[in-house]
Amino acid sequence: MRDYADKVAGMSCGVATPHRPRTHTQKSRPAAVSSTWALPQVRWAAAATVLFGLGLLAQLSGAPAWSHWALYLACYLSGGWEPALSGLRALRRRTLDVDLLMVAAAVGAAAIGQIFDGALLIVIFATSGALEAVATKRTEDSVRGLLDLAPETATRLDASGEQIVDTAELEVGDVLVIRPGERIGGDGVVVAGASEVDEATITGEPLPVDKTTGHGVFAGTVNGTGTLRVRVNRPAADTVVARIVAMVAEAGASKARVQLFIEKIEQRYSIGMVSATVAIFVIPLLFGADLQSTLLRAMTFMIVASPCALVLSTMPPLLAAIANAGRHGVLVKSAVVMEKLATVTRVALDKTGTVTEGTPRLVVVRPLPGSGVTAAALLAAAAAAEDPSEHPLARAVVAGARAADVAVRSATDFSSVPGQGVRARIGDAVVEVGRPAPADRGQPEVGAALEQIEQAGHTAVVVRIDGDAAGVLGLSDSPREGAAKAVAALAALTAAPPVLLTGDNARAAANLAEQVGFEVIESGLLPADKVGAVRNLESGGDRVLLVGDGVNDAPAMAAAHVSIAMGRSGSDLTLDTADAVTTRDELATLPAVITLARRARRVVVANLVIASTFIVVLVTWDLVGHLPLPLGVAGHEGSTVLVALNGLRLLRERAWR
Repeated sequence: MRDYADKVAGMSCGVATPHRPRTHTQKSRPAAVSSTWALPQVRWAAAATVLFGLGLLAQLSGAPAWSHWALYLACYLSGGWEPALSGLRALRRRTLDVDLLMVAAAVGAAAIGQIFDGALLIVIFATSGALEAVATKRTEDSVRGLLDLAPETATRLDASGEQIVDTAELEVGDVLVIRPGERIGGDGVVVAGASEVDEATITGEPLPVDKTTGHGVFAGTVNGTGTLRVRVNRPAADTVVARIVAMVAEAGASKARVQLFIEKIEQRYSIGMVSATVAIFVIPLLFGADLQSTLLRAMTFMIVASPCALVLSTMPPLLAAIANAGRHGVLVKSAVVMEKLATVTRVALDKTGTVTEGTPRLVVVRPLPGSGVTAAALLAAAAAAEDPSEHPLARAVVAGARAADVAVRSATDFSSVPGQGVRARIGDAVVEVGRPAPADRGQPEVGAALEQIEQAGHTAVVVRIDGDAAGVLGLSDSPREGAAKAVAALAALTAAPPVLLTGDNARAAANLAEQVGFEVIESGLLPADKVGAVRNLESGGDRVLLVGDGVNDAPAMAAAHVSIAMGRSGSDLTLDTADAVTTRDELATLPAVITLARRARRVVVANLVIASTFIVVLVTWDLVGHLPLPLGVAGHEGSTVLVALNGLRLLRERAWR
């Protein structure tokens, strides 16, 4: 059998390459997939089946022998030329292909006058290959539903008016006009207009999402009844759709460890099988056995001992699970990752932007007595320093300043230390905004302000001007919808309470843990501390899934057994480091994808048991009894089809639920 993983990998790598002309407005757009009948394997298998049927009809009706022989030989050609050519090419690479062994067995059957048995083998083998091709195509189609989303043209607004341009030419800062019913051409932010956008293709959310000025939109999503102007904030190669292309291509090209093991022993197994076939043929002849029956037994052995079903036991279910997860907004980067997700025994989650919405609000502005700084001046300095930062807390400070009509000045010499804070020059002053240091708590006025803010469950940050503490800001975040249910589901799945990891203070972490249901909390962590926390968990025997979104989560993600990033709010470094990405930023997908991975693992094990059982039973039957060639063919090819279809069950909606 041809390598299933290579087929899907080739598909997913090639989807985004061609540039086909399309109309600009795409209110309804059919999937860019061909019909099943267009598959050459299906057409050749159908032709072989028809010719076999005609040959059988001619044989049973008493027609001249040459007529049914001619029809059977035509069946050989139509159903056997492709696997024979594939096998010969493999042989030129010094690789023994099971396709060639099947064709050799069919030719051997014809050579001893068993043309019917050989033709039956060709028909069943060709049908099995066609079903494998259909199975591959189903996975391709599921993946293409994710990949073939974004339009190829967009309406760009510039000084000369509106222009229809290729979306591949869009640059950051371009303004697009999105009319009702059109697909959005690039990831960006709405700068004018109001509408509802159907984001189901990206996020899996079934209901349209209201969009107004300031809201983010994704390439490939469908605009509703209003007209939007969108400023592009990602280049075409870095949109969510483009990331999906890259991730699915990587997933298709990868192979699970069990698949690699099977491929490693496949060649040795095939050589051993051919050697055994020769022995089964030659040794009885040396003792005077009949040529025809001996050759028939040897051909039957070669067929039933072929590892086709074993080869197809692993990748179809894993790739089907990857495609199913992708349809529901979880992009798993490889089959190896899907295997790892199935073995997770503990889940650790970052707090801000992962368990919480990641959009905190500024709730307290408290200048310190004796600092000589007013609340407005404190907020202005902090917002100016935070303005270049992408951290959620920084955005909250800047948003709070603008809501209070405080002017935000430009900063110079900006620098950021993940997990600690920012530093910038505002005019002649150096402003630092960051987490409280131990020395801050030792200062009575600063310590009292921190105590009061943290006691209320808020996150506190200290603002320093020219090295001296000038005030404290309090920010508050809220848990994501469904966070408590997700945490409870993860605890039930892994039989271990999920761990909350945060750089925030202990009181703020405890406040969130009480709302969501965390039993284990580790707070006040720097990025290196998160790595240590993950390693401590794994040293105790746990296989940790780490879920996060920020730059400061990336080191811990790399250290964890497996990791998932929040796609909407995640930083580029985090998305690159993570093994999987959830585009929805919905915590409910975490227990769902773990459950799906475990189902995939169970299907792989079941497939291996089915394939091994068929081989052992059929080989034993052939060696110690008399296994008819047609029955051996049916058993061998039937097991191959069975394991392929069993794996494809994971494409169904029910497998996700």
